[in-house]
Amino acid sequence: MKSVKIFDTTLRDGEQAPGFSMNGDEKLSMAHQLARLGVDCIEAGFAASSSEDYASICQIALEVGGQREAPAIAALARCHEKDIERAAESLKSALRPRIHVFIATSSIHMEHKLSMSAREVLDRASHAVRMAREFCEDVEFSAEDAFRSDPKFLAEITHAVVEAGASMVNIPDTVGYAFPGEVRELFRFLKLEVPTARFSFHGHNDLGLAVANSLAAIEAGADQIECTINGIGERAGNAALEEIVMALDTRRDLLCVDHGVDTSQLFASSRLLGHVTGIGVQPNKAIVGANAFAHEAGIHQHGVLANPETYEIMRPESVGLDRNDIVLGKHSGRHALKVRLSALGIDLDGEDLEAFFSKFKSLAAKKKRVYDDDLLVMMTDSAKESPGSERYSLAYIKVTSGTGLVPSATVAVREGEREYCETVEGEGPIDAVLKAVQVALGQSFDLLEYRTRAVSPGKDAIGEVMLRCKIADRTVVGRGRSTDTLEAGALAAIDALNRNQSICNFVVDERNS
Repeated sequence: MKSVKIFDTTLRDGEQAPGFSMNGDEKLSMAHQLARLGVDCIEAGFAASSSEDYASICQIALEVGGQREAPAIAALARCHEKDIERAAESLKSALRPRIHVFIATSSIHMEHKLSMSAREVLDRASHAVRMAREFCEDVEFSAEDAFRSDPKFLAEITHAVVEAGASMVNIPDTVGYAFPGEVRELFRFLKLEVPTARFSFHGHNDLGLAVANSLAAIEAGADQIECTINGIGERAGNAALEEIVMALDTRRDLLCVDHGVDTSQLFASSRLLGHVTGIGVQPNKAIVGANAFAHEAGIHQHGVLANPETYEIMRPESVGLDRNDIVLGKHSGRHALKVRLSALGIDLDGEDLEAFFSKFKSLAAKKKRVYDDDLLVMMTDSAKESPGSERYSLAYIKVTSGTGLVPSATVAVREGEREYCETVEGEGPIDAVLKAVQVALGQSFDLLEYRTRAVSPGKDAIGEVMLRCKIADRTVVGRGRSTDTLEAGALAAIDALNRNQSICNFVVDERNS
């Protein structure tokens, strides 16, 4: 049976979409989960785009790509020498590095964006692939905006880059323009024109056809599909990984194509991504949505109780959804907690489990029920508590607000042995809290966005605050979580300042090295 490779670009194309940005630790946790999921290649970022992206790729290459039987780790690069050198440097620790070079091939892009002729684009692509091959054997080439390109020119440039050493040629539907029939036709044409090439497809969802187009490419013989968890990505997103692999599994009789993904990790991957980005999936999302295996209509309930196959074409367990509704609360023991963590892709033992269990009991004392998202929040917060991981931490907060009162906040922030405390008035309690943090630390930022959400159901839910702010010339995202949403706001502001400090430190280290 033919097998298709799964190239995950959640950490590159997905992460660069508005609202989905992740810091280095969040990217690393997602990369570890993608490795557990069993994807063939993780595109970890665009090394030349920023110092933060470069640092993140380096860390993923070392800690995920440096392990035995690890997936390939890819870094994106334009067909520029400095980009390729930067990508190669970021991948030095990976056992299976891949440099992914791209250049636009459509007339509209070549004329208006690149100001280059078709011959110049072809020469640039060939040179870039040859240069990338000097650093690693695995080089992928992407013809940006392929489906608005001249098919004959695509065949010509494919010939050239394969001859230059490209091991994979990606034919992306960059703007989500193509229909499935067009995808099949172009892939069949290119496979006939360049039979020695291995082809990949990268689909965008502007017309809601990314998954359908991916399956069409597979039908036409694509060797690799590029996709993201939950379908996140630029504009309307990319093809959703979970939908593609479950379509291949469910309709194996029709497609006769295999893959190497462990589908039991799909639910955990989706939940982790929703947690680290603060953006979950809609309830009716295919495969991993809350309603994907829910049945409310009486006739459906009767059928499913009699035989699940009456209304379920997949088993919930096949995507990692545990139907055993174990309620975690203050009376729960270590075993139940460990089982639930394992279902979320988190394995803890010994002292680590004991430390986490202690925190779990403290939270359970405040809440009637501890949900999956509560556990994920606790894991994130535990990682932040490691020594030296953050410069600033919240020591104390008190907020005064009410009818006829001027809102004010007293905030104490700890930096090592020192503590800074300020009381500040604001237009509202949130404004007062954010101003107090800034005054206490003698730093300022311009607030661009402030969002609050309940991590889990119930009036005792943990509240999560995500804020986006501008510090000097950088846009920084901060997140904070607490059962007190005003405290969560203070934690989010402090998190943003910590992230900005980490970026500043990295830039200084880079300059000194």
